[in-house]
Amino acid sequence: MLPSAFLNPAYRPSIARTIPARSNERRNIQNFRLSARFSTCVVWDDLNIGLLIKESYVKEMENKPDLSAFDLSGRHALITGGVQGLGLEIARGLAQAEASVVITGRVADTVESAAEALRAEGFEAVGVAVDMTDDVAVNEWLGGYSRDFDILINVNNVGTPDLPPEDFARLLDFGITSAYRMTRLVYSSMEKAHKGAVINISSVAGPMARPGDPGYTAAKAGIDALTRSHAMEFATMGFRVNAIAPGFFATEANQEWVNDDVVNDYVERRIPMQRWGQPNEIAGAAVFLASDASSYVTGHTLFVDAGLSALM
Repeated sequence: MLPSAFLNPAYRPSIARTIPARSNERRNIQNFRLSARFSTCVVWDDLNIGLLIKESYVKEMENKPDLSAFDLSGRHALITGGVQGLGLEIARGLAQAEASVVITGRVADTVESAAEALRAEGFEAVGVAVDMTDDVAVNEWLGGYSRDFDILINVNNVGTPDLPPEDFARLLDFGITSAYRMTRLVYSSMEKAHKGAVINISSVAGPMARPGDPGYTAAKAGIDALTRSHAMEFATMGFRVNAIAPGFFATEANQEWVNDDVVNDYVERRIPMQRWGQPNEIAGAAVFLASDASSYVTGHTLFVDAGLSALM
């Protein structure tokens, strides 16, 4: 929509110049475009007075927004499960926004390789091999760690169909309890600083469902509920708790699906943008929710799914 000034007759004397419009052009005051190349604002006027070019409006439009709220300089982030796929891309995105990052995983070689890749890109990154379902190991590591975290990203993405009950319980422990555990372990430092952000990685499978994978669906639905509960519990303490729900992303873990014609046909038919997400496309959502740009956002699950969850 155009500024109301364009519709005000008193505004027209200040127009820099008027160029007659060709009679065969569509003259609609709503159809306008900003030409960066020529630094002009072009408006087709219903009254057939032609092209209105207002240089002061152009300068106003050229003012860049203040992006300092997205800056994570001085922030320290822990990304559990941040050694590959979406977790690694989230770590990279936070590091690009100037946060220092710690990534964790179970296999020492894999963890160190991922951390080294981030350091090779010029980022401050540390890798820690630890099992997030092991209370003793996690408490021992955090107890000896010298810095407080003010950003926590819980990435726990494992789905296995046809689980026996004991494995189903273990998956829920990994998917929900570990996020609960880590939030409880870092919240005291965030409360002390009266600032911080927790981001849980959920999925479109949280509010939706698919056959053959009850453990993953239950775990992600639980993450959504945990996010809302923790957001309410910690709101007065000065830090926020949100979640990100990814859709279909072409990660290493999903390569078999990416190469499957049947699955790709489903993606093209079912997903409004008709394509897989690339792993780096998750990073912007994480930076937003981790930064002061989302200072009034808590208890929210942000869907990054190309419109999948919005489609009837």
